[in-house]
Amino acid sequence: MSKQRRIIQVEERVPLAQGIPLSIQHTFAMFSASVLVPWLFGINASVVLLMNGIGTLIFIAVTKGKAPAYLGSSFAFLSPALLLINDPNFGYRYALGGFVMTGLIFCLVAIIIKFAGIGWIDIVLPPAAMGPVVALIGLELAGTAASNGGLILSDTYTSINPKFIAVFMITILMAVIGQVIFKGFAAAIAILISIVTGYVAALMLGLIDFTPVVEAHAFGMPNFTFPLFNLTAVLIVIPASLTVISEHIGHQVVTSEIVGRDLLKDPGLHRSLFADGISTTLSGLTGAVPTTTYGENIGVMAVTKVYSVWIIGGAAVFSILLAFFAPASALISTIPAPVMGGVSFLLYGMIAASGIRLIVDKKVNYAKARNLAMTAIVFVTGLSGAFIQIGDVKLTGMCLATIVGIFLGVSFYIIDKLGIANDTEEPDSLQ
Repeated sequence: MSKQRRIIQVEERVPLAQGIPLSIQHTFAMFSASVLVPWLFGINASVVLLMNGIGTLIFIAVTKGKAPAYLGSSFAFLSPALLLINDPNFGYRYALGGFVMTGLIFCLVAIIIKFAGIGWIDIVLPPAAMGPVVALIGLELAGTAASNGGLILSDTYTSINPKFIAVFMITILMAVIGQVIFKGFAAAIAILISIVTGYVAALMLGLIDFTPVVEAHAFGMPNFTFPLFNLTAVLIVIPASLTVISEHIGHQVVTSEIVGRDLLKDPGLHRSLFADGISTTLSGLTGAVPTTTYGENIGVMAVTKVYSVWIIGGAAVFSILLAFFAPASALISTIPAPVMGGVSFLLYGMIAASGIRLIVDKKVNYAKARNLAMTAIVFVTGLSGAFIQIGDVKLTGMCLATIVGIFLGVSFYIIDKLGIANDTEEPDSLQ
């Protein structure tokens, strides 16, 4: 490699000796968040790791190897699924039925997009709205990164622990040094190096508990569970699909900005959403959780400039192997939260910065009142904590901001068609 960091493009392969650590880097990035969802549901994580890996390989195949994305466990379904799990009349198997139907909805929407095209996106979510929506993907997660790092008090940390702060600072410092100073292959695995450095620091400070590794069985089959279907349960789950569809579009837009290609056109939004739908459907049929394209892995691509789908595919294979080899999975689970918090601080910030980059690249004119108002309202909606409750589903954050952005985009489009917008008048006519 040259002294300047080389971009490894989407279709590019790398030697195996480089590909393995690059894939492990993506595995580490997704692991803690993806395993957290099944832990909250009270199910074994092995089937989720298996289906995340299989779902990612399906995604790569359906998108013809043109869209680098890792499919991890979706957080959007936590509220409705927990409601069903805790209901004595239902349980997790009925939540799985809702997951299956949600995946089929994704596929149906993808088919509609195939025939309707994507021209509507610039109408319903113009750049002045899409930019802040993309930024909110990272900004919404900022609090999670700070909480994992032990910087703020939470249910996990009821007091500030100097050891956690030290590990967090060492990890993020190494990540920043890697971003700014590392050259060649070291720059490409900067995130992995920062994780290892933080792990060693945590080990020296006595923060690592190897009990899960010692107690883990060598090999085991994932526990498959099959769905049950009930109309009420399905209706409780499927409203969350709006969140995931909005998130999916945002992720494809931000990934397009990072890799320098319009993935909404090639391979097409219909392909990527259809693949996500297949993955979610299969997950529901086997006892896993719905999947979504993962912001953590998008952040890794933004930091390292390694976009290869072969690397993402390698991470998927590692995830499948982890599902059967418990000690390795247990070892990764011993990575303390401050380490992942330090890495996430940079990764989530990169996603937010990509939203700003979208605004700059699209040359949004903030001399126009409509653009200024649209960006301002979308940002405030997403960050204010405002929410709308629909049954048992709460629309908030990026999802609610997307809905507000769509409302404003469509409203301004209608105003333009009626010819009553004041910023479309000729300059000489302004008094």
